[in-house]
Amino acid sequence: MRIISYNVNGIRAAIRKGFIDWIRTNPADIICLQEIKANKEDIDIRAIESAGYRSYWFPAQKKGYSGVGILTRLLPDNVELGHGNPQSDFEGRVLRADFKDITLINAYFPSGTSGEERQQYKYVWLDEFLDYLNGLRRTRTKIVVCGDYNIAHQEIDIHNPKGNRNTSGFLPEERAWFDKFLENDFVDGFRHLNREPDQYTWWSVLRPTTRLENRGWRIDYINVSTNLRGMIHDVRIFPEVKHSDHCPVYLELKP
Repeated sequence: MRIISYNVNGIRAAIRKGFIDWIRTNPADIICLQEIKANKEDIDIRAIESAGYRSYWFPAQKKGYSGVGILTRLLPDNVELGHGNPQSDFEGRVLRADFKDITLINAYFPSGTSGEERQQYKYVWLDEFLDYLNGLRRTRTKIVVCGDYNIAHQEIDIHNPKGNRNTSGFLPEERAWFDKFLENDFVDGFRHLNREPDQYTWWSVLRPTTRLENRGWRIDYINVSTNLRGMIHDVRIFPEVKHSDHCPVYLELKP
């Protein structure tokens, strides 16, 4: 099972930048998208299908905002839109697909960068999401959680840790939640095989040279429950793929 997680920062904009040509190269069996910023009827579904992927979408109720989608070459046994939290589901943040005994959760975590109110909502959302995962694993024990977490977990995951200690996305409370998440029997898929520095998935667009200089953050993840750790065969980050201010992250599971 080859999985990609990718915040496309607008699926329609990504398509205009060559997204369809990229998925025609068969980069993964399952591609989880965040921040699609579109309703299903606004997306070129035919082009996606012509590339070999069926698609499932959970847009936000607010047009041009948030939303998640899953493109897959594998037929899921079950798909669920949302996770039962009204505010989160209104914003189109969680999409679940079951593939035999593996449950894949595609999530777009809230950002707190717009102000204190959203930062406080982010903390609430994080706790509610972890409760949801812990409830889910009573019946679904093999879980993959991928998406844009909007959190750089450790100092190795951000180019300027000292200068960003008070920045949303690297606050102590957010990083502590990430610790708690991993302590609840989850594994950082990428760091399981790759401990190299300077591995980032998002670069600010405020400075045009930031991506060229690789002054980024690792805030996009594919994490797995510990009972899948032994199946992690390959992990990668694809900074050369440029349809967005994020880049795709990749994880391959093999028995």
